[in-house]
Amino acid sequence: MLMRNLVAAFALMAAPAMATEMTIEVEGYANGTITIDLLEDVAPGHVARLKEIADAGRYDGVAFHRVIEGFMAQTGDVQFGNTNANYDARRAGTGSSGLADLTQEFSDINFDRGVVGMARKGNSVDTANSQFFIMFQEGAFLNGQYTVIGTVTNGMDIVDQIKRGHPRTGAITGKPDVMKKVTITE
Repeated sequence: MLMRNLVAAFALMAAPAMATEMTIEVEGYANGTITIDLLEDVAPGHVARLKEIADAGRYDGVAFHRVIEGFMAQTGDVQFGNTNANYDARRAGTGSSGLADLTQEFSDINFDRGVVGMARKGNSVDTANSQFFIMFQEGAFLNGQYTVIGTVTNGMDIVDQIKRGHPRTGAITGKPDVMKKVTITE
């Protein structure tokens, strides 16, 4: 009996910790679910912010407002990007959550295909807030410049279908794809 209890205890200790997972239901030109493993051990402040916004339902209905072929798809502007409330295509991407900006949590994780990073205001380092982007392909020029918050573990085919914007600016013409529902589980 003692041996069985010891084996069970060691098995529990050896089991990997449950990951924090973000699930995004996408609707529009692309339709389906994207699953992201959030890296709370790499960027705990940023992951906590995403969870706070998602738990409040504030990401639901938010547009993919900047999508550049061969680069990335950006979303998360809860101020001007919500297609259910106050969507403003001209201002989408300039808003925030109303919460304080975050201090960057840089890592040595490379911006490869499927990596998710936090957007920020221009070149100002500590201005990440609510917006994030998913890489279509590798972008080494971003390495060490933006906080990596996760990686797509399922649904990269859905990411690849997101409606593309202007080749240079990424601005979407017409109806954008949206995050219909965003949930984060631990």
